[in-house]
Amino acid sequence: MTPTEPLARPAAGQAAVRPPLPVKLVIAGGFGVGKTTAVGSISEIEPLTTEAAITEVAAGVDDLSHTPRKTTTTVAMDFGCITIDPTLKLYLFGTPGQERFGFMWDDIVEGAVGGLVIVDTRRLDDCYAAVDYFEHKQIPFAVAVNAFDGRVDHSLDEVRWALDVSEGVPVLVFDARERGSVRDALLVVLEQALARSGG
Repeated sequence: MTPTEPLARPAAGQAAVRPPLPVKLVIAGGFGVGKTTAVGSISEIEPLTTEAAITEVAAGVDDLSHTPRKTTTTVAMDFGCITIDPTLKLYLFGTPGQERFGFMWDDIVEGAVGGLVIVDTRRLDDCYAAVDYFEHKQIPFAVAVNAFDGRVDHSLDEVRWALDVSEGVPVLVFDARERGSVRDALLVVLEQALARSGG
């Protein structure tokens, strides 16, 4: 096609097919809470992960007491995507959980419309940094309590109180291993973003 050649028009009676709107969401939280698992569970493509083996040095820094079988950790980001419907495609970026990788957050979060903060109720203090980050940046987010082994150690009201998040922040239970559960949590974040934008 030459620069002056007109674009092909749809035939009479045929609607133009538009690609789905790309929307960026961030999945954040502490070390070992299920961020990589959530991205892998929902992504329609093979997710990009930056997993590295946990070394003896890292094991001395990162608390493995609640995740004794964890042998790798995210050192940059996770990436996946999911087409919600013909009009909307979510691009998912998972942050590293350790504070020492916090310098990458601004780059990862750039352009995101919302975030999902995953928490493990056995160690709520690990997610304070993520909650504070989204509040400080005024990015809409939801808190998703990952049901490890099918159970949650505290009620959602207790989690809300412990995290000191406002009533406007959704707090829900989900299972990072279950595609439908992850989808539902992401849709809550999307609703928050739309409400914030007035859409």
